[in-house]
Amino acid sequence: MIRVPRPRFSIYGQLVFWTSLIILLIMSGVLYIIQEREIKSIYQEKKDRGLLMARYISEMNLRRLILWDLESIDENISGLIRDDLAYVIFYDGDGRPVVVSESVADNPEVINRTSCAGDVSPGEVFIKNFKVALRGSSLEVMEIEVPVFVPGSDKKWGSVKIGLKLEDVYRRIQQTRMLLLGFGLGAFLLTLLATNIMARKLTRPIKNLVEGTRRLSRGDFSYRIPVVSSNEIGDLTRSFNEMAEELARAREKMEEANRRLVQAEKLASIGRLSATIAHEIRNPLTSVKLNIQKLAELSNLGETEKEHLEIARAGIEQIEKFIKDLLSYTRVSTLQKDYFSLEEIMEESIKMLQGSLKEKEIRVKKFYKAGLPPAYVDADRLRQVFLNVLRNAYEAVDHGGEIEVSVELNRQDDRCCFEIRISDDGCGIPEKDWENIFEPFFTTKSSGAGLGLANARRIIEQHGGSIRVIPKEGPGSCFLITLPLEEIGQEDLT
Repeated sequence: MIRVPRPRFSIYGQLVFWTSLIILLIMSGVLYIIQEREIKSIYQEKKDRGLLMARYISEMNLRRLILWDLESIDENISGLIRDDLAYVIFYDGDGRPVVVSESVADNPEVINRTSCAGDVSPGEVFIKNFKVALRGSSLEVMEIEVPVFVPGSDKKWGSVKIGLKLEDVYRRIQQTRMLLLGFGLGAFLLTLLATNIMARKLTRPIKNLVEGTRRLSRGDFSYRIPVVSSNEIGDLTRSFNEMAEELARAREKMEEANRRLVQAEKLASIGRLSATIAHEIRNPLTSVKLNIQKLAELSNLGETEKEHLEIARAGIEQIEKFIKDLLSYTRVSTLQKDYFSLEEIMEESIKMLQGSLKEKEIRVKKFYKAGLPPAYVDADRLRQVFLNVLRNAYEAVDHGGEIEVSVELNRQDDRCCFEIRISDDGCGIPEKDWENIFEPFFTTKSSGAGLGLANARRIIEQHGGSIRVIPKEGPGSCFLITLPLEEIGQEDLT
């Protein structure tokens, strides 16, 4: 026997469906009653207005009717035919039409239809709705006919019949229906929203617990369940979050230990390679350098030979610089930190490049915020970072270019940090390489080993800060270096 699985409806779905259905039925009944009352009110308003208009026309033309001045009556009613008044017809005491509006002059059915042909009392009113043809179009009209009596007399002098167009009535009814429909739809949507909120509030803790266990089973220890109640489910939620936090901390410690292990192995491998390179290259390189210096001191050398020796000496110095940078990057050293002025460190770094800057006529703009507290840093290492970034800027700008440096204090993530910006108007760095330039041995220049910025990032990260390339207006590049403000700086800032 095959068992067909029963459809599964969640508590949330059932609560929303049944609550919405009940409210929809109640709201539909209420709106229907309101609609019927509004339609009745609109028709009654039309009747009252038409009756008032018919009696006004009757009283205004009573004297003319008694004097049988039909031309004056015709002129008078001709000026009244406008808006929703379709036609006006005067009948004599025997029910014969004597004055007819031009709009229905060719419609004998309307002209000859009267309800006051016989004996009627002064207060009687006859109201009926008809569909009539006026000037080639069919219209719904409300006919209102009242008898004409002289006050204080029982003699009927005639009657007045007017036809009111019902277009405005139907339009108002349609507007009322649309308004009620819109109100009902809006109220239903609000009710549906309120029902959803209530249902979510009731079922969210259970769904969150289910989702939390699934996330946790997949290794997502960062997921936390919001505590939305103070009952037993709330206690269970808090216990779940505490367990997830413990697991997350344990995994973070494990990942940090693994990262440090990998980094240590990488640095150890590079260190061994660097030591081998330094041992195998530096000693013979020193001999070659000394021999070149001795050869350069000979007096019988020509200009061509001296030029070749100078080129060889520059190449040897470049190799020595590469070995020095490689050893500096792989060597793990302790920072010698103390309180120093960042402006002074920056000024010293600029002075070390002063000769090169003057040679290319490069302008250096400086913006130092007044009253900056000292920074707790290793001045020598930080000077090395500034010098490296300034040298890159110097190499990037053309003759007569501009370098801009600034030092200020800003708040980031609820803590105060020094922000050092070094920008230039040179060729710039492609955005795709903004992160790659801090990787070891990556370079966009024709010369260099690609270790300068990698070493700069390592030094800044040792200080608990960061270095990155940020967008700037116009050509060139901008490096942003952030360093944390230590407690003494916080006190000075206050």
